Amino acid sequence: MKYECRTIINLPIDKVASLWTNENYFDKWQDGFQSIELLGGHMNTVGAKSKIILDGDQYIELIETILIQDLPKEKKALYEHKHITNTQHTRFVSKGEHQTEFISEVEYTQFNGWMIKIIAKLFPGKFKAQSQKWMDQFKAFAESHNG
Repeated sequence: MKYECRTIINLPIDKVASLWTNENYFDKWQDGFQSIELLGGHMNTVGAKSKIILDGDQYIELIETILIQDLPKEKKALYEHKHITNTQHTRFVSKGEHQTEFISEVEYTQFNGWMIKIIAKLFPGKFKAQSQKWMDQFKAFAESHNG
């Protein structure tokens, strides 16, 4: 399953990328974000592995491996969970001095377990809706941030 989400943020590209990568703000726009812990490599570099904990409606533990790190232009990472494996390719495109297009391309490559397979088959829009929700929340956070 593959999809793409987009939004325009009314800030310059460097500011958008800086806010998006700052783990001190993850909880401001990712529902349930609890922590990120570096497991190997160097934070925010190709090959770095981190454990991400989300605890909203349900507890989720993900392992992130950075595949491409070329911000403010792009970042691509592999996310592994006991039920899913996916990649997320995030790109930021300057649309002028004070606007940035935020693009997220997500591809789910593996579903483990009958329940998640049924959910993915019957409700594929739920996955895209969650991604778009976080992008919209990030936009609102970034545009209101005064730091």
